[in-house]
Amino acid sequence: MKFTAVIVEDLSVAADVLQKYCIKSGKVNVVGSFKSTEEAIPYLSENSVDLIFLDIEMPGANGFSLLDQMQYQPQVILTTSKTEYAFDAFEYSVTDFLRKPFSYQRFAQALEKLKPLNEKKEEPEEMSHVFIKSDGKLIRLNNDDILYIESMGDYVKFITNDKKIISHNTIKALTEKINPDVFCKVHRSYIINMNKISDIRDNTLYIANAKIPVSKANRSTVMSRIKIV
Repeated sequence: MKFTAVIVEDLSVAADVLQKYCIKSGKVNVVGSFKSTEEAIPYLSENSVDLIFLDIEMPGANGFSLLDQMQYQPQVILTTSKTEYAFDAFEYSVTDFLRKPFSYQRFAQALEKLKPLNEKKEEPEEMSHVFIKSDGKLIRLNNDDILYIESMGDYVKFITNDKKIISHNTIKALTEKINPDVFCKVHRSYIINMNKISDIRDNTLYIANAKIPVSKANRSTVMSRIKIV
């Protein structure tokens, strides 16, 4: 199972190197890349990741301010051209400190220091379906039957090929309960089954006959999870 990660780095060249190294390692799935703390916060406030590759000196707030605002504690690998932040890195209990420019070998050594992922995340049988509370009963839906989930205020609507089931729930709560290998939050009002996308045009994706918006904060996640040939 791969670590899910985001890159927070204002230099495109440095971000591209990290992306390339992550792919080469086969251990990290980059689900988002941001050029500043301000860009990263909205995504990280609604999505959990295992790892952050974090630059320190960026336009606006520095990398440490991002860590101060986090509501949970992912593992962190700092990337910077200066060694003067090493003590602060220790104070924040980061996994490793990569001084730019760094080689792939040094990058790989940093990955070796990561704590293993919780094996409990791998529960294929248990995560193959959901039970939905609706009309006083529990309705079982297999993941493959769900096309997408749409927010309706304090309720959500599960859309399948032949029915719509309304349940008292929220998109945010569902994000933490459904199988992340199958589903993806693409907008504050939508979670989609990645296997059901028929095509993507700009900031809109199509599932069956439905047009579903993709927010700017979630677009990089969606694009990182599709195979482009």
